[in-house]
Order: sequence, then C-alpha cells, then structure tokens
Amino acid sequence: MEKMKILLAHSPDPDDAFMFYGLAKGFVDSGPYDFQHTLQDIESLNRRCLKQELHISAVSIHAYAHLHEHYALLACGASMGDGYGPMLVARPGLSLEEAKTKKIAVPGTLTSAFLALRMAIGEFDYEVVTFDEITGRVAAGEFDAGLIIHEGQLTYASEGLELLLDLGIWWGKETGGLPLPLGGNAIRRDLGKERMEEMGRILKESIAFALEHREEAVAYALEFGRGLDMDLADRFVGMYVNELTLDYGERGRESIRLFLDRAHREGLIPEAVNVEFIG
Repeated sequence: MEKMKILLAHSPDPDDAFMFYGLAKGFVDSGPYDFQHTLQDIESLNRRCLKQELHISAVSIHAYAHLHEHYALLACGASMGDGYGPMLVARPGLSLEEAKTKKIAVPGTLTSAFLALRMAIGEFDYEVVTFDEITGRVAAGEFDAGLIIHEGQLTYASEGLELLLDLGIWWGKETGGLPLPLGGNAIRRDLGKERMEEMGRILKESIAFALEHREEAVAYALEFGRGLDMDLADRFVGMYVNELTLDYGERGRESIRLFLDRAHREGLIPEAVNVEFIG
C-alpha cells in the first residue's frame, strides 16, 4: 500500500535536526506515512504555514497566533527557553536604554523572539535580517544592536559583542520562573484527529530516540550547526531539546497561554488564541 506523503518541515538548526534524527535516518518506524523532510529558516516556515503549504512544521509560538484556525500544536517538539533565550546584543559601550532608540536587526517579525522583545522594551525601529547574519552585521557596525536566536546565543561573544538583555531571563522574572515559549510543531487540522495523534506519536518517538542515542544524534545535528564544535552543539541541543520537548507539561502549556494572552492584551497579535495541544 502506498504511503501518504507528508511534508514535514523544520529549521536547519542543530536542535531541530537532533529531534528528527531517528525519523530522518529510518531508526523510527514512519508508519503509513512518507515524511518528506523540508529544511528552511523559521521565518520562511512561519510564512509557508500562513498559506497552509506544510502538513507538519516547526513554527514560532508567535506565528501560531496567526495559524491556529488551520493548525493545532503537537504536545511534543517544543523549544522553550528555561532561564535563557533569545538575546539582544550589541558592540561594547551601548546600554539597553540607548539600544531602544536605535535600529535593531531582527530575525523576522513572526518569530517569538521579536514578540518577546516588543513586550520587554516596547516599540523600536528594526530591520529584518537573516538570522545567521545578525551577529556579523552588528559586529561590522551596520546595526547598533541585534536580536539573536539559535546558536548565535553561544557564539556572540567570540565576535566581540556584549549581552544587553536575555529574554528567557526576562520572561522568567515576569512569570515566576516559567520557560519562554519559542517554537513548537504545528500540524494541519484537515488531516483529522486520528492522523494528527498518530503522527504526534511518531514524532515523539523520534525525539525520544535522539535523547536515548544522544552522541550519535548530536554528531548528526552538528552537520547543521554553523560555527559549532561537538561540545557547543551538545550544549545547544541540551538547551532546547529536553523533557519539555517530549511534552510541554503543565509549565509549558501555561507559559504559552500567558505569552499569547499578554501579547493579545498589548495589541501585538490580532485575536485571543485558544491553544489546542494534540497528544
């Protein structure tokens, strides 16, 4: 029997690659589905889901506020910043107060990092820059400050930049220690509840497999890490693939609700979101 083709998309980053290692390499049974892996930066995936082009995709929690009519969130696959998160960085000598009045390079207006920064510092001038170019362009003086995601959080200091604000720490202080919701796996509702739940189980198996075969999975993920060695890749994966990735748990679910409720109250997303978790 021919398998059902499913477009499965994630960003080309070590944490996402790590999660899908078991599935991509055939160690996890894909069941009746032929998962076709698509790798693109998170902002591109957010935009493609707005057009419902993908069956399952990594998306920003911010973007999910615009997608929830057509997509649900799988209970597995979360990226949460538990005491750490996206960072606002600059060359030495600039204060956070000064940065608020400057043009900030951001990785996309649908990223959770962008939404969190708006909640943290208010409105600011910005320009969208591909995420892996931000630190270099701030270091070169093209921008006064940059909002960094992914492995730039571990490598910015090597480019002579300083930390102005860690949004994961900020959110933890705002919420009494909840993790900052950054990304999740969205699945198209028109697949039907039974298929959604079945695919959720398969993806969870892939994440569990990677966690159980960490060294091999990190070595695979290293192929997707820009400027990371094995130790840094392992550290980065550990930050964003953990027990919250297997299941949001009550802390994760509560944090997403608070994050989107606050964004709605502040007029930063168009409507209140009733988040549905599958699995």
